[in-house]
Amino acid sequence: MANQDAAFGFRQVGGLGSRPTSNGTSKYVIASGYTSAIYAGDIVEMGAGTDESGAAIAAGYIGQAAATSSTRNLGIFNGCFYDDPTTRKPTFNNYWPGDVTVTNPAAGATAFVYDDPADLFEVQTSGTINQTYVGRSIDMAYTAGTAVTNGRSKEEIGATSYAGTGQMALIRVSEDPSNSDETAANSNWIVKFNEHVYYNNAL
Repeated sequence: MANQDAAFGFRQVGGLGSRPTSNGTSKYVIASGYTSAIYAGDIVEMGAGTDESGAAIAAGYIGQAAATSSTRNLGIFNGCFYDDPTTRKPTFNNYWPGDVTVTNPAAGATAFVYDDPADLFEVQTSGTINQTYVGRSIDMAYTAGTAVTNGRSKEEIGATSYAGTGQMALIRVSEDPSNSDETAANSNWIVKFNEHVYYNNAL
């Protein structure tokens, strides 16, 4: 049966050892005026560096992760809070629209991130992968999300990019009956971070 091609980014589903998850996030800061959009379910990285769009991420702030980022992966974005410059009101948004100069630029925008390196996430693959990929690592395949889908990510994992240095480690195929056909493209998989700033990289 064909899988449903409907990418949703990375969705938290638990932790290693079948431990329950608190759905807890940590707070980080997006610099006022940061130009790239970040969608709920996108991988974010710690600055300083360059994001997937080629924009700079300032030191001390977070931004959209590059598809092959290996040293600064921080976690999965889950919305942000800032003072909207148009309405002058405190605003929670599922996504960072990019290029927003917040009312208090020094404060930036508060970002909420699933940053536990032992968290597990469900994600769709951009092609076809199967059980033989389990135990390997794989990079994210970047596609920009859209505000039309309530700010949800469209990131996937790349079906042909598995290697020894990928961002995510493959754990198992998803139990979603609509997206667990390993013989077809766009199956869903459970992954965890293989490359993470708090796990195996120096700050």
